[in-house]
Amino acid sequence: MSKIIKEIIRKKLTQLSAGELMNYANQYGFSLTQQETKQIIMYLRQYEVDPFSVEGRKKMIQQLARITDQTTAQKAQQLFNDMVTSYGLDHLFR
Repeated sequence: MSKIIKEIIRKKLTQLSAGELMNYANQYGFSLTQQETKQIIMYLRQYEVDPFSVEGRKKMIQQLARITDQTTAQKAQQLFNDMVTSYGLDHLFR
């Protein structure tokens, strides 16, 4: 079952639209410009992202900090950690 969940999450990351990302940003209190949104989407589609490994998440957060800023990247990391815990998916992200 965890393999299916992981595949769904990976697929969602690669198919995320700019509009969806902007909606998520607004919903969770992030401010992103249209340019930042486009750059994040391009990154997610261009590179194979592994959110399930510590190293993969570290690379994602570093790239997010380059695109936006360190504060936004830290907020995103905290939100990610909170969501993983609240949905009881900790076992997938070790």
